[in-house]
Amino acid sequence: MSAPSRAAIEAILHEGVPLARLWGVEVLAAAEGRATLRLPRRGDLLRPGNTVSGPALMGLADMAVWAALLSVTGGKDESVTSTLTANFLRPVGPGPALAEARLVKRGRRMVFAEVLLRAEGSEEIAMHVTSTWAVIAPAREKAHG
Repeated sequence: MSAPSRAAIEAILHEGVPLARLWGVEVLAAAEGRATLRLPRRGDLLRPGNTVSGPALMGLADMAVWAALLSVTGGKDESVTSTLTANFLRPVGPGPALAEARLVKRGRRMVFAEVLLRAEGSEEIAMHVTSTWAVIAPAREKAHG
């Protein structure tokens, strides 16, 4: 199984999560169970205090995990989020924001991942996310006979 390109993963993400397209989420890198996504500055995603809202950052983190999964499944993955725990460490600011995801463990039934989010151009972590995903096995074809 060959690994899909960064552009292919971005297209799959935009098709599978229409919010990603609406928000203009970019896949900057995705390979070997890691992915970096960029959320551009968007005034409609800001909360009072001029910082990207928590729900937008959690959505970006979730998308980043899926992109990391797509990088190791040949671009075909129907796994679903089981848990997402977000620790907000500091405001990310008004954007753009980066999410760097890595798969920690990929089992037959569960996937464990970690995501670090930060403001573009900053090394300070603004949010730490851990997430588990339930692996959805492809349906098996019934034998005829």
